[in-house]
Amino acid sequence: MSNKIVPPFTEETAKAKIQMAEDGWNSKDPERVCLAYTIDTEWRNRSEFVNGREDVKRFLEGKWKKELDYKLKKSYWAHGDNRIAVRFEYEYRNHHGQWFRAYGNENWEFDEEGLMKKRFASINDVPITEEERRL
Repeated sequence: MSNKIVPPFTEETAKAKIQMAEDGWNSKDPERVCLAYTIDTEWRNRSEFVNGREDVKRFLEGKWKKELDYKLKKSYWAHGDNRIAVRFEYEYRNHHGQWFRAYGNENWEFDEEGLMKKRFASINDVPITEEERRL
């Protein structure tokens, strides 16, 4: 993930940063995705706390081993000088073939280099049928 978009954000650059994050996560490449975060990044993902880029990498490796056929869509909610808020939904299936759609919000804070230093995510999963998939 390139980090050439740096604070302070405009609505246009915030939306571009969101698209970069969506593209990165949809790659399902933990090595690539973790480079968008500071070495000492702090996360809350649901009830899990993740600290540091290496923990992010391990977290994502585990996530995409469990969440098969993962597909994500993020959308702009708001931004400030070095912060962006997004809404998102993603779909995946588990190893038993059950599909889910996850809905949530994320609050992001960036350093001066455009790396994400804080990510707070609230997420809810809803079981769906394969026919109900949208993504």
